[in-house]
Amino acid sequence: MGRTKKRLVSAVGLLVALLFAFPIYWMIATALKPANQLLSDDYDLVPLGLTFQHFVDGIGKEGFLSSLENSVIVALSAVAFALIAGLLAAVPLARLRFRGRKGFLLLVLVAQMAPFEALLIPMFLMIRSFDLLHALPGLILVYFAAALPFTAWTLRGFVKGIPVDLEEAAMVDGCGRWAAFRRVTLPLLGPGLVATSVFSFVTAWNEFLYALTFLQNGNVTLPVWLSSFVSVFGTDWGGAMAASTVFTLPVLVFFLFVQRNLVSGVTAGAVKG
Repeated sequence: MGRTKKRLVSAVGLLVALLFAFPIYWMIATALKPANQLLSDDYDLVPLGLTFQHFVDGIGKEGFLSSLENSVIVALSAVAFALIAGLLAAVPLARLRFRGRKGFLLLVLVAQMAPFEALLIPMFLMIRSFDLLHALPGLILVYFAAALPFTAWTLRGFVKGIPVDLEEAAMVDGCGRWAAFRRVTLPLLGPGLVATSVFSFVTAWNEFLYALTFLQNGNVTLPVWLSSFVSVFGTDWGGAMAASTVFTLPVLVFFLFVQRNLVSGVTAGAVKG
């Protein structure tokens, strides 16, 4: 690739990155603007003054801490259950040959293709039959079911890319089957576990429709709590943007730490399946 072509590709990549980053910048800039500038006709890219009052008001709004706690519990629980069940499904799908294996893989793909919104009514009826409506375990079960197909499929590709000879060599050296898997294969699955956990966490962390439907009476998650900034009297744009910034920053920071494993994990799961 010539130098001119590399520069062109870099320029296009930088432009795309700026386009994706601009909404985040606009959200943060709006959260820092004084109240008298929020509805001004002049859309200044750089705030003329800075204030943190919107953050104080947003975080101090009733229900923030309880909603944050609910979101953390629901997201982390769904990710943990999906990783455990997905790994237990991925290993036999990658290493064993059994009757119905291809049909089961096809079923996993179909489950991934189903629109999440189309499953709302069946999920609601199922959770109601379990008497789990308006309770965190019901929402955790829904997010677990949504994350499991992707987790199992991606980890299957990763397990398939690890030579079984490594485990057999460890077993020859005296390890049992479980010890060989835990000491040899499991550490090599790190990027795949990171990739699947990140996507599962972001899905559960940002989801709004199911959280709004399955939780009520103030026992909500952060995405639903954010809707409280909209009322019949108007929208509190400063508080909404400040709360959205607080809601978004932990995920962005987490992405920065795991982006290398995330990319390698997604690539391996895609090409080795």
